[in-house]
Amino acid sequence: MTERAKVIFGNIVKDKDYKAAIKSKKSYIKKFGDDSGADYKINVTDNDVIGPIMGVKNVHVSTKSSEGEMDRDKGIIVGNIRMGFGHYRISMAIASYAHHLGYTPYWMDLNSYPETTCTKVIGHQNDLYSLGSRLSKNPIFNKLVWEPTNYEGFRALSYNAKDQKNAELMAPVYKNVPKDIPVVATHVWPAQAAIHAGMKYVINAIPDNWPMALHLSEGSLHTIQCRNAYMGYRILNGMDKKNVCKPMPQDDLVYTGHYIDYELVSNIEKDCEARLNRKKNGKPMRFLLTIGGAGAQKEIFAEIIRHLIPFIKDKKAALYVNVGDYRNVWDELIKEIPEMASLKTEHMDNWDDTLKFAKNALLEDTEVTGIHGFYHKNIFEAVYATNLLMRSADVLVTKPSELAFYPVPKLFIKRVGKHEMWGAIHSAEIGDGTLECRDIPHTVQMLDQFLETRLLDEMCEAIVENKKSGIYDGAKKVIELAMKLKEEKN
Repeated sequence: MTERAKVIFGNIVKDKDYKAAIKSKKSYIKKFGDDSGADYKINVTDNDVIGPIMGVKNVHVSTKSSEGEMDRDKGIIVGNIRMGFGHYRISMAIASYAHHLGYTPYWMDLNSYPETTCTKVIGHQNDLYSLGSRLSKNPIFNKLVWEPTNYEGFRALSYNAKDQKNAELMAPVYKNVPKDIPVVATHVWPAQAAIHAGMKYVINAIPDNWPMALHLSEGSLHTIQCRNAYMGYRILNGMDKKNVCKPMPQDDLVYTGHYIDYELVSNIEKDCEARLNRKKNGKPMRFLLTIGGAGAQKEIFAEIIRHLIPFIKDKKAALYVNVGDYRNVWDELIKEIPEMASLKTEHMDNWDDTLKFAKNALLEDTEVTGIHGFYHKNIFEAVYATNLLMRSADVLVTKPSELAFYPVPKLFIKRVGKHEMWGAIHSAEIGDGTLECRDIPHTVQMLDQFLETRLLDEMCEAIVENKKSGIYDGAKKVIELAMKLKEEKN
């Protein structure tokens, strides 16, 4: 196995940082064991939720038995982890375009194999990240711990060295996966683990546009959504403090544009026209509030709902509220805002009902009124519900995370982690989203801008122009690059 924690793209890791990386791996072995000798077999099953939509098949690993085979000619592995909703959503975009282009997407969630050391390590780190996200509501913790960690801590090459050692513990899950099936990883750990396991064709689809060494997986092809991030990764900007780093090889880095589902990209013109027609005809403006996987935005949601209730009663606005798999968030909102009771329609853990609502909301003669709440216990349903509702929504209200890149008018609420602020900056620059509204008064001001001015029109116009420029073609290009890697090396 190549020692990737000592030298990163020609940059020598300091001895103390390398020793810290070794110590980190040893601590995880002590805590969770070392299963590098395990013979994990492959089980392939249909994905019940997104399988019918985009042909996704789940890949399970187990020491017990194997079932089903993977298509070595037309298969593409989508490597991901459940850490919040973002990496799942990007994975769905990749799978969507794989399916559209005639390939079979195989879903490998490295955080879903409970008997493996891999999942135990990822699950532990996921718990820490979720805790940090929730604690970040405390302004002192946020300023002194959370934002510096997410912004500068993850930026350092020393952090990548530690991740590389820990990722060696994740490699065994790929043991019996055919090594010539391309892997598209939407988090760095599945990419690093794939490289350590000897997978031949690995794409590391970097999600953020704040360049951080956290996202480096040497040996894979790195893809980037934004030009600004491309330049930062090109020279590993700031990843060794003030020292000038040796740059990444040009062939290891590709700008692709945003990772967006085929179903969304192909309907951009139609959906934007519907938004403009609803506004022109005085229909309620539809706001989609979507909470992330850490469930950290309930308080902001509550203030937005309170401000919009008079507009909802006057049929000038309507609300979709997707709380993902956090039913408690919806229940708490109902308890805190009694006026919601007479306005709400609940779509609780009923996938068929959600599918029907999303389909009907796209019809020209459908008028959506009131407040519609959505909750799904199943993670695939919880994440994909936002994708379905997005097409018929006029404004997406979200923190500037992975949703910052989606082709729908967006109102950005306060970030969770300083690295996210660049998503809002990029979106505002290309005209499909607002600035980040870091407090309630500015959030309310922006709501009124959508309701009272031509802001919605301007964003719809920008989205259509962005499509012409290929800005939303990232997922398509990633799939094409993955198959090109395979063709060139055969």
